[in-house]
Amino acid sequence: MTRGRRGARRWALLLAALTLASAAPARAGTAAPKPPRISASAWILLDAEDRARLAASDPNRSRAMASTTKLMTAYLALRELPLDERLVAPRYHPIPGESLLGLEAGERISVRDLLYGLLLPSGNDAAATLAVGVAGSTSRFVDEMNRAARQLGLRRTSYANPIGLDERGNDSSPRDLAALTLDLRRRALFRQIVDTPRATLRSGARRRTVVNHNDLIGEVPWINGVKTGYTADAGYVLVATGTKKRVTLLSVVMGAPSIRARDDDTLALLKYGFSLYRVERPVRSGETLAHAGVADGERGLALAASRSLETTVRRDQRSRVRVDAPRSLPAPVRRGERIGRATVTVDGERVGRVPLVAAYTVRVAGAESLVARADGVLPGPRGVVWALAMAVVAAVGIGVVAAIARRRPD
Repeated sequence: MTRGRRGARRWALLLAALTLASAAPARAGTAAPKPPRISASAWILLDAEDRARLAASDPNRSRAMASTTKLMTAYLALRELPLDERLVAPRYHPIPGESLLGLEAGERISVRDLLYGLLLPSGNDAAATLAVGVAGSTSRFVDEMNRAARQLGLRRTSYANPIGLDERGNDSSPRDLAALTLDLRRRALFRQIVDTPRATLRSGARRRTVVNHNDLIGEVPWINGVKTGYTADAGYVLVATGTKKRVTLLSVVMGAPSIRARDDDTLALLKYGFSLYRVERPVRSGETLAHAGVADGERGLALAASRSLETTVRRDQRSRVRVDAPRSLPAPVRRGERIGRATVTVDGERVGRVPLVAAYTVRVAGAESLVARADGVLPGPRGVVWALAMAVVAAVGIGVVAAIARRRPD
């Protein structure tokens, strides 16, 4: 790609990202937005938190998956190998056009660096090295790949190699690729790697700088993964994640006709997905959420939220606030004293809790002493208020004695 075309493409991607960032959140009662038109042959869009399917087309259709095969290679390597272990690169005979890390036969390189070489530049030689490191041979590693697919419930997935080259029996579906990616995202290292535009690898025979084939990483600020793929049979494939509004969405497009279409489809899907969410503030700082009686008190008590709480709610979800606080308590009660809590749920799942505090001081009925009045006005523990009151009394007493002494005749 020429510098001019790459620059124009980058500006187009940034413009799409800015358009999404400025889009107004969906409001209750407005018409639901429609999924975009997608050029890819099969695709899916999920909420990465609760795995809710937001949109899809042929999500269970099994087809060639190209280098997204390497997601399972990464899964097994992360599960089976210590990150600091150094593996010996086997002899690898690439065909023209393969993506390579550039390993030399016999070279020793760490598992951590191999994972970067696997997931960023999609190095086929890195995949072969990890396969042998895990299972001793490529054929045994493929057996482990298929066994893991069955254990994970990937019903439309089968593996014939650890790389993603076109081969009969190396297939997956958008749904299965999404499920595998969600499992991988539980690992912080995986999330870190796939969100890296470029990295320098130091453990091999020579220092290498690798660049992520996913052009959206670094060009669109809220995109944070995951893996590209391309072969003649698969077309252009991209598993991607993005985070906005405290929500992470995952999209999979398979069989796109070009890199541009692959990336545009991905941005369109994620943009649509985020339009389904809105940020709510079900609890606001200082808001009265409950009342309680005060036995022997001069009045009842209001219980207020000690702080605000925000949450993100999807169009088909509802947030609720549940208050847990006593109906009655004895006097006196000091302003700011913690009494109960408010729990915010979204579709029954707890998303946060906020302490409730006394909105004002409630004294014992009829208690009008200096100390009682000070306790209702001054902040702080009761012992501090008592000490302050006694200090005032002592100061007044000292002043009276001094005045009397001055008036006595010599």
